Amino acid sequence: MKAVLQRVKKAEVRIDGETFSQIGEGLLILLGVKRGDTERQAEELAHECAHLRIFEDDNGKFNLSIKDVKGEALVVSQFTLLADTSRGRRPSFTDAEEPARAKSLYEYFIERLKESSVPVKSGVFGARMLVVLENNGPVTIILER
Repeated sequence: MKAVLQRVKKAEVRIDGETFSQIGEGLLILLGVKRGDTERQAEELAHECAHLRIFEDDNGKFNLSIKDVKGEALVVSQFTLLADTSRGRRPSFTDAEEPARAKSLYEYFIERLKESSVPVKSGVFGARMLVVLENNGPVTIILER
């Protein structure tokens, strides 16, 4: 399981030109589910996202988590994070989990993040979405489980 975390001032997901969900300060989390990923990995990743200290304290140090700043999370499914570009010029997605299982783990991840007291919004699994964000920093972290 792979997550790309982007610290944002705001972010939103648009579908068919309409805003579907939006957040203020917090994290945009792009989540890719790999073939063979487990609920345990989703739990661990959600816990790390909730507690990762990538927000600045009064001294400008990364000492605060999304929970500490009372931020929100916007979780967007992104199977393309599992792209294999080692052969040729066209990416292969054979490492991505099949859609039904990936959707189940994506939803499981969101529920575990909510259980960590992080307000969570999401995109629509499998939909074509326009993701609009104002990256804060910029700060972008890649996590894998």
